[in-house]
Amino acid sequence: MNISDIRIEYSLKSLTLSEVLETPLEQFQIWFNEALVSEVMEPNSMNIATIRPDGTPNARIVLLKGIDDGLVFFTNYNSSKGQELAQNPNIAVTFFWPELERQVRFSGKVEKVSEKDSDEYFFSRPFSSQIGAWVSPQSAEIESREFLEEREKQLQQEFSPQTMKRPTHWGGYRIVVSEAEFWQGRPSRLHDRIKYKLQVDGSWTKTRIAP
Repeated sequence: MNISDIRIEYSLKSLTLSEVLETPLEQFQIWFNEALVSEVMEPNSMNIATIRPDGTPNARIVLLKGIDDGLVFFTNYNSSKGQELAQNPNIAVTFFWPELERQVRFSGKVEKVSEKDSDEYFFSRPFSSQIGAWVSPQSAEIESREFLEEREKQLQQEFSPQTMKRPTHWGGYRIVVSEAEFWQGRPSRLHDRIKYKLQVDGSWTKTRIAP
């Protein structure tokens, strides 16, 4: 089959301005809960795009770990995305749930979460994942897989669950949303798209945009 012949007709649901909630995070929580109930594979996986120093985009999948005043994820601050966000806090995020024929897009800026929040999440992780945060110089070039395995063995001897500490280079970001789009697949590629935009007074506008 040619790639150009791959085509799926979307027909599960619809989306109207009258049914979406007043803020995008409220609406996202509803859709996210529906994705959980529908047993979507990894519903919290999200593609985040950052900006390199030369202005080109850089995207990868990370996992959403919280919803509060924004969208929260955790990573190595020294990674490529951490360094890029330190220079340019603008970020774009996409969720895709094919089982529900839905996509959600956010854009905004990041801020670091508190040390307390980073600690709480770090120590909720399995011990092996805590070790992993120390092991990996994320995004840096390494000579081999054995480098990681040897470092893991060393750190397993150095740390225990009782003596573990969170690395200062590891913690959370909160995405403070300024725009959002909810996309529901529809027949004939005439999809429903509802866009939110943050206003100066803190309110949100909602508009329908063409597919």
